Amino acid sequence: MAVTMPFVVPRAPELPAATWSSYAMTTATVLPLVWRRRAPVTVLAAIVILGGIYKVVFDGPGQPLPYAGLIAFYTVALQCTPRVRAAVGLATVVALALSVGWETGTARELLFTLFVSAAAYALGRLQHTRQAYTEALLARAAELERANRIEAEQAASRERARIAREMHDILSHAVSIMIVQAEAGPVAVRRAPERAEAAFEAIAETGRDAMGQLRAMLGVLRTDETAPRSPQPGIAGLPELVDRVRAGGLRVSYERTGAVRELPAAVGATVHRVVQEALTNVVRHAGASTVRVTLAYGPDSLTVTVTDDGRGPGGGVPGGAPGGHGLIGIRERAAAHGGTAWTGPGPEGRGYTVRVVLVTSPLEVGN
Repeated sequence: MAVTMPFVVPRAPELPAATWSSYAMTTATVLPLVWRRRAPVTVLAAIVILGGIYKVVFDGPGQPLPYAGLIAFYTVALQCTPRVRAAVGLATVVALALSVGWETGTARELLFTLFVSAAAYALGRLQHTRQAYTEALLARAAELERANRIEAEQAASRERARIAREMHDILSHAVSIMIVQAEAGPVAVRRAPERAEAAFEAIAETGRDAMGQLRAMLGVLRTDETAPRSPQPGIAGLPELVDRVRAGGLRVSYERTGAVRELPAAVGATVHRVVQEALTNVVRHAGASTVRVTLAYGPDSLTVTVTDDGRGPGGGVPGGAPGGHGLIGIRERAAAHGGTAWTGPGPEGRGYTVRVVLVTSPLEVGN
């Protein structure tokens, strides 16, 4: 549109006539811009050559600005490599100097032409920088989206592992207690019928408790928000846990030392599961008659110790075989709270001890 203005605006009589041939040649200098993004250097060269032919052969109306050439030069600055830009820039300066010398030969026109060309080059480089910045932002956004997706998948995987670990603890404990009670039931029926009734009641109570905990845990996976929810068992539930194990004939003592205080629910749930796992393994493996459960409150820690008088490491490891799920679960729970887990022989080499130290922040201390 801009290159047609000299052919539309009325011209003075002394100026060259605006013929159809010169108009067609002017239009021809614009057509190569269609391919400027594919071959910017070739397009710029074609425009310069066509522009020279127009001036020398047709001597048509002049243009206020070399629009097509400026757009092609802008595209070179936008897309080409530094080496190509340097070569094209040098060639452009030479071509502009020759063109100005052919027409007027004035320094004013040369400076103006160089300034306009430099502005087109600067705009091209600015656009290149803007595009690179936009691409970097888009790449960063895509990377963040991928990272968020991976983090969500990892969180889901961790949650599934946690639920599986919780279900293992619940079922292992309940089944172990029920087996002990069931094995003692026939003997009690013959020798002490009143104890048999208590044993069967303990089996039923253990089963109901396990079902309740599993129902609450699996309810978290439901999409129905009206499903009943119950909190994870914590330290307050340890006496009931000890009573269930004690009902199986094992003498279990439970005590707390130090400045007893309220702890976060997550810490309480971990303590409950650690004690539950340790007691379950005592029932299943240790062959013990007594177990001692101790919670020692420190200024910024809580030490959970479960010690039995059973066979000890040489006669079956209550925590499970090396690499077994029992010890692995206890260690993972301790590590989740910045703590440590240790298992080994009990005092004087007798029995077995499970000791877990959980880190608690002083800011979490209650009344």
